[in-house]
Amino acid sequence: MDAPRLPSASSTALALQAAGESLRRLAEREWFGTPLHRLTLARPRPDGMAANPRDPRPVEPENGRRILAGIFDLAGIEMVVGAQGDPFDRPSANRPSAVALHRMGWMGDLLATGDAGARLGLRLAADWRRLFGRWNGFSWGPDVIERRVFNLACAARRLTAGASDAERALLLDDLARQARHLAGIGQAPERALERAVAAGVAGCALGGEAGDRLIDLAVARLKRDLPLVVSHEGVHASRSPQAGLELLFDLLTLDDALHQRGQAGPDDLPRAIDRLSAATRFFQLPDGRLADFQGGEAVGARRIAAALAHEDGEPPARRRAPHGGYERLESAALAVMVDAGPPAQGRWSTTACAQSAALELVCGGDRLIVGCAWTADSGASHALRLTDASSTANLADMSAGQPLRGFAAAALGPRLIGAPRKVEVKRHDAEAAAWLEVSHDGWVRRFGLVHERKLYLDRALEELRGEDSFSPKLAKAQTGPRRYIPFTVRFHLHPDARASLARDRKSVLLKGPSDQGWWLRNDAIEVSVEPSLHIEGGVQRRTVQVVLRGQASDDKGGRVRWKLSRAEG
Repeated sequence: MDAPRLPSASSTALALQAAGESLRRLAEREWFGTPLHRLTLARPRPDGMAANPRDPRPVEPENGRRILAGIFDLAGIEMVVGAQGDPFDRPSANRPSAVALHRMGWMGDLLATGDAGARLGLRLAADWRRLFGRWNGFSWGPDVIERRVFNLACAARRLTAGASDAERALLLDDLARQARHLAGIGQAPERALERAVAAGVAGCALGGEAGDRLIDLAVARLKRDLPLVVSHEGVHASRSPQAGLELLFDLLTLDDALHQRGQAGPDDLPRAIDRLSAATRFFQLPDGRLADFQGGEAVGARRIAAALAHEDGEPPARRRAPHGGYERLESAALAVMVDAGPPAQGRWSTTACAQSAALELVCGGDRLIVGCAWTADSGASHALRLTDASSTANLADMSAGQPLRGFAAAALGPRLIGAPRKVEVKRHDAEAAAWLEVSHDGWVRRFGLVHERKLYLDRALEELRGEDSFSPKLAKAQTGPRRYIPFTVRFHLHPDARASLARDRKSVLLKGPSDQGWWLRNDAIEVSVEPSLHIEGGVQRRTVQVVLRGQASDDKGGRVRWKLSRAEG
């Protein structure tokens, strides 16, 4: 797939920014490896335990029992170490599985098995400390240590309940050192708020001056960053629904732990919790799972229920998050979520996807149409962040934006560049129908064409009618041969759904687990069913996509119309 090119001035500015960030990261890395840095992490020492932070994320005791038997499920890969084995003293299958191991997200499942799990958890924490207790680039890297500090802080009370005084002191000293290191990380600024929250949770768990200093630092950073990260609609600055859900879990943990310590967080903390909760409800589709846009997965209903358990009653449903860039159309049988905003920019775009006007569709409780659902933790190719990996239109097999690569990506992260900046939305709601128009400028620079997606939801007939068109940005006289540009409209299916091409080679029958059929009819030049994939639980699953092909001329444009309706019988 061809990549969009940045203007030379933008490329130069990006190169200079990358060079500066690379030098800063190098200096930070050198400092972290010095004995003086380790000395600064050693004091003050914790004065025992204080609060008992509680992570509301649901646990899986069965997974904990497998760990007791020496079997770890790490990012979809099984590691068998035996009942007395040390998972840290052996190579991991790949980076995602190593990240999952060192983050210790499995600790909650292990502790759910009771005293045996707590004893093993204490031993595994000691095994990690023996091998990785001093700084190294991977296990103390920002994407790993953030979650390990959070998970150890939430497990500390259970881990130390049956520990000796020496074991307790070692564990708490280790947690304090890691939390102080976490608070000093400057790279990956898009995660600065999440790092501050994790450090604050650790501070609540640790008694004495060690904990107080971490709490003060975390509260100060929350005051600075919460208004930047959580919009008034509750949409995360990255625009990822899953990122907002995970931040909600962390903030609930911190808020509870601060109350245990008898301290109040900043005024923005309860406000952010309320806003993130409302956004989570907005992004939850009728099949119970989250919409999977912009670097997020379709999180399951049980996890969402745990995040919303703190609410009293159920607030009224929202149809729109216009500032966050999402629109929702709904009838009794159909629910459509549309990405109706430009991808995040700058530091927030490291997980952004060039997929404006993409949609996700639940029909009669079956999730039929989705995107590939790329996430940073999946280890999947960044090609799944491009336009054709979503259910939207794509021009000339190019992407309306691409992730940074090479030196710039190593310094700044895989930010999205060349993506649409201007997305326009028009909407009209009536009792019997809803009408939505979304247009963006992702192909204007290269082809002078604007993509417009029109959606009409007929609530009486339970039909979704769509039109994808490419129109010239400016009217112009035809001075040379007319140029035709091929385009596609893609509908990626969920792995639990299936597609059958009808005899007319035009209509496609879609079915989900309920076996209710839905006809996708269209006036495309060509229709095909092709392979695709979808990421769920960090694991890539094979599926298919329906591809509609058309042509647009540079002076007149072009369009494809389609309709989704229930198949009778």
